[in-house]
Amino acid sequence: MSVFAGHRLTCIRGQRVVFRDLSFEVNAGGLLLLVGANGSGKTSLLRLMAGLLAPAAGVICWDGDDVRRDAETFRGVMRYVGHLDAVKPALTVAEHLRFWAALQIAPGSPAQPEVTTALEAFGIAHLAELPGRFLSAGQRRRLALARLLLVPARLWLLDEPRTALDTAAVARLDAAIADHRRTGGVVVLSSHAGERPPEATVLNLDDFAAAATEAWGWREAW
Repeated sequence: MSVFAGHRLTCIRGQRVVFRDLSFEVNAGGLLLLVGANGSGKTSLLRLMAGLLAPAAGVICWDGDDVRRDAETFRGVMRYVGHLDAVKPALTVAEHLRFWAALQIAPGSPAQPEVTTALEAFGIAHLAELPGRFLSAGQRRRLALARLLLVPARLWLLDEPRTALDTAAVARLDAAIADHRRTGGVVVLSSHAGERPPEATVLNLDDFAAAATEAWGWREAW
């Protein structure tokens, strides 16, 4: 049984059918790479996976269960990093991570987030006391990605995570993804830059564009 799977999904945004009849499966330790032209639905699919959007049709399952049946439990096993880095200008880098971790850890939990370790993993520990408003685009992206390492979660959903990263930062991200997968973690990420790791399962959303166009054309004619 696949750890994470979607079955016959349809996505409609602004009365437009973005894709339809789309399915995917990812096993423990797996990497699913979403590719496709701009507007093909990569971000929309990731938002469906994260529970931020509801599919017009189809179902998404985690460990065989519909994620909508227990959305709170699913949120506990999932981390989503989207296009917006959500860095608060007034908080320092370290304060940002502590604030975010407090939202994820249950009250009274003995677990303490390893803020310094997470920052070191993405090469920004020296920025710990710098307010967010002074960070560059690449530094904000690395801070957003550092949240992945604070509180363990089995599923990572990453929307074009390499955006604004230099070569060294991309290497750090790839190392974090590899470590996560070695422990059985699941990663889904989107890309438009053409990189296709040989071990990844590739889902090309362009393949579903024709079906979506046909559905939209039929709807307009009707």
